[in-house]
Amino acid sequence: MTDGLRLQVEGGIALLTLDRPREGNAMTPAMLLALEQAWGRVERDPDIRVAVITGSGDRHFCTGASVAALEVGQGSLNNQPHALANRFSPRMCHVTKPVICAVNGLVNGGGLHFVADSDIVVSSATAAFMDSHVSVGQVSGLESVGIARRAGLGAALLMGLAGRGYRVPAERAYQLGMVDLLEPDPEAARQRARTLAESLLENSPQAMALTKRAIWGATEMPDPAAHDRGWELLKSHWSHPDFEEGPKAFAEKRVPNWNPDPNARR
Repeated sequence: MTDGLRLQVEGGIALLTLDRPREGNAMTPAMLLALEQAWGRVERDPDIRVAVITGSGDRHFCTGASVAALEVGQGSLNNQPHALANRFSPRMCHVTKPVICAVNGLVNGGGLHFVADSDIVVSSATAAFMDSHVSVGQVSGLESVGIARRAGLGAALLMGLAGRGYRVPAERAYQLGMVDLLEPDPEAARQRARTLAESLLENSPQAMALTKRAIWGATEMPDPAAHDRGWELLKSHWSHPDFEEGPKAFAEKRVPNWNPDPNARR
């Protein structure tokens, strides 16, 4: 795929690589469209079970939107809600399959969306996290919300208000919960993400999709509504073939034959 994004599919795993290393893997308008299309393929393609997103090179994961490509007052975007105007991260595109973010270097601004919106974040210990919106006269009103949920209010405010005057080291991001797994270098982070993705291939696709929806629901609604939603999702899986196949395969000591069709019924 062109437009600064590479998409490779192999063995049930889709690897999305932000590929503008000379520009810090910053996102252009064409790249945003390519990301939306790529996430659409990840969701629709039955041969894809897990997705991994990373950046090209060892210095930058994604430095956000290309400042050179920013335009003031982009027409109809002024009247668009967030859900329609922004569709470049897995959560924005409602991807139900597991998404792992392999952070290989500096994450800044809009690049934080991939950290906030992925299901599992694996980072190199050499990476860092920054939000320079206010330093270039922009408002950090979207990705900072996701970071507040993942790492806490204090971390989001520190990054959002300090701008390029402060970078969160990977070790600190790991302590805060912004990062789930920490590896010594970029290649180790990518390999850990790949190994983890391969292990997820062993699980029921439908059970993972519903589990993901239940857990993300905890960030969208308070108790008891979140638990009620989780209970309904759990019950909805009882009619799916994987609900019966899992225990049966375990009892017979064999590899489960999962059904990737979310609409399948037993």
